[in-house]
Amino acid sequence: MELRTLRYFVAVAEELHFGRAATRLHMSQPPLSRAIKQLEAEVGALLFTRSPAGVALTPVGTVLLEEARALLDHADRVHVRVSAAAGATTLTVGILGDGTDPGVTRLAAAHRGRHPGIDVRIRDTDLTDPTCGLRAGLVDVALTRAPFDETALTVRALRTDPVGVVLRADDPLARRHRLRLAELSARRWFQFPQGTDPSWQSYWNGGRPREGPVVRAVQECLQAVLWNGTVGLAPLGHDLPAELAVVPLLDMAPSRVVVVWNDGDANPLIRSFVEIATAAYRH
Repeated sequence: MELRTLRYFVAVAEELHFGRAATRLHMSQPPLSRAIKQLEAEVGALLFTRSPAGVALTPVGTVLLEEARALLDHADRVHVRVSAAAGATTLTVGILGDGTDPGVTRLAAAHRGRHPGIDVRIRDTDLTDPTCGLRAGLVDVALTRAPFDETALTVRALRTDPVGVVLRADDPLARRHRLRLAELSARRWFQFPQGTDPSWQSYWNGGRPREGPVVRAVQECLQAVLWNGTVGLAPLGHDLPAELAVVPLLDMAPSRVVVVWNDGDANPLIRSFVEIATAAYRH
C-alpha cells in the first residue's frame, strides 16, 4: 500500500464524504474514488459502505483506519528526524486569535510529545493579516480563522465556531438572548486598516460596508466597544471582561478555525504539524 493512498483513505474515513475529502486533499473526486476502489481491491474487502445517506466505515475499514494512522504517524516521524539531521530543527507558527484555545493547548502538548527535539517559535499577529505573515515568509504555518484570499495557499479546516456580537453590558441589546445582523445596521462597526484582505474585512463586518473606528488587535476591538459602543463580532465561548457581553447572532456564518501553509511547501515538519493539529482539534 502506498502512503499516498493511505492518506487518501484516512481523509475519506475522517470526513465520511468523498466530496469533502477531495476538497481537503486538493484533488477532484473521481481519482479519489478510483484510488479507494483500488485500495479495496488490494485489501480484498470493502472499506466503506456507500448509500444515498452517506458513507460509513466497514469493520475492515475501522481496523485499517487505526493501522493507517499509526503508519502515517511513523512515516512523518521518519521524515522529521531525517530533516532534523539535515538541520531543519525549527518550525515557526503564526497564531491569530486566542492562544488559550483548548485546541491550541492540546496541539502544543501533542506536538511536544511527538517532536521533542523541534524548536517551535510562535509569532502572535494582529488582525490586519489573517495569514499571520505566511505570504511574507515570516512563518512556516499558521493557525488562524477564515475567510481570506487562499491563492497559492493550502487550507485545512479544523473547527467551526458560532459567532456573536460583543456589546457593552449596559447596552439594551445585551439583554437579548439572540440577535440578527439587521438589528445592528444603525451601529458603528470596527474597521481594519486600509489594505487588509477584503474578504476578511467583509466577514467581520457581517457581509456589508460599515462605518467605524480602525483597530488592529483584539484588545483594541474590545476597547472600541467599551469606550464608544462600537459593534464588534467574536466567536462564542471566549472570556470577556465583566463590562462586556456577547449575544449570539442567528444569521452569521460560523467562524472557521484553519491551519494554512504555502502551496508546494514540502517541509515534513509542516505536514506533521497539520496532521497533529487535525487530531487535536477533532477532540
